[in-house]
Parts: sequence; structure tokens; C-alpha cells
Amino acid sequence: MDDPELGKELEEVDAQIERLREQAAQMREEIGQRWDGPMDMAERSVLLTNVEQQEALIDDLQVRREQILRRMKG
Repeated sequence: MDDPELGKELEEVDAQIERLREQAAQMREEIGQRWDGPMDMAERSVLLTNVEQQEALIDDLQVRREQILRRMKG
């Protein structure tokens, strides 16, 4: 893969990371707003699991981003 292709892939990964971070922040805010309200444990558990999954995806994309950067430098 040449540099322009890697650059495009890097931009796509960066956009995905940003989008997922925003979504995770929104979910955490929603959980915080609803924490004191009427929410059963199952619903709370699902929301927390969703946030954790988003954050795991972000971590995976961060690894991918680092791989792309190494390839661009190599």
C-alpha cells in the first residue's frame, strides 16, 4: 500500500475513533443522568456493557492507527 492509500486509511480510522469517542461520551452522560432515576439493574448493566464495547473498539482502532503510522514511516 502506498502513502496516499495509507493516509486515506489513517483519516478513516481517525474519523471512526472520533465518532466512537463521541458516542461513548454520550452514553456515559446518559448513564450519569439516569443513574439516580428509575433504572433497573438489567438496563444499567446493558448500558454499561455498551459503553465498554465502544471503548474496546476505540482501543482496537488505536492499535490499527499505530500500525498504519509505523507503515507510513517504514
